[in-house]
Amino acid sequence: MNIEEFMQGYKTAWERRDPSMFAALFLPDGRYHNTPFQVQRGTGELVEYWKRVQLQEDVQVAFEVLASTATSGIAHWHVTYQVASEELFQIWARSTGTSLVARKPGDPLPRMVLDGVLKPPSASACVRRRASGGTACLTP
Repeated sequence: MNIEEFMQGYKTAWERRDPSMFAALFLPDGRYHNTPFQVQRGTGELVEYWKRVQLQEDVQVAFEVLASTATSGIAHWHVTYQVASEELFQIWARSTGTSLVARKPGDPLPRMVLDGVLKPPSASACVRRRASGGTACLTP
């Protein structure tokens, strides 16, 4: 799979909020590092992790391939989504290591904006998330 195919699959899986489609982008023993402190290994953990995107609404993913070879490349990606539940907001705050944003009862949930760069070194691809300061490594 080249980077264009991988990124198109990543975009489609995220916009459809489909955990099985996301996991299918990886080898059976593939790894996904959402932050430097968390790693999901294998199809079961990937599916379980990606279920959190079902708590997102109005997901919009865009990407641009900056460089490409037959087995590698670099892409910039940008995603926005509406946080659709307090549960997702709490998950996000804990996974990024940030403090919870001060919110009063009844305050609306935020719209998230994430940017990243994907550059697969050999068989794995690392996504650097500027918004959270984390790294997600993908093994397509």
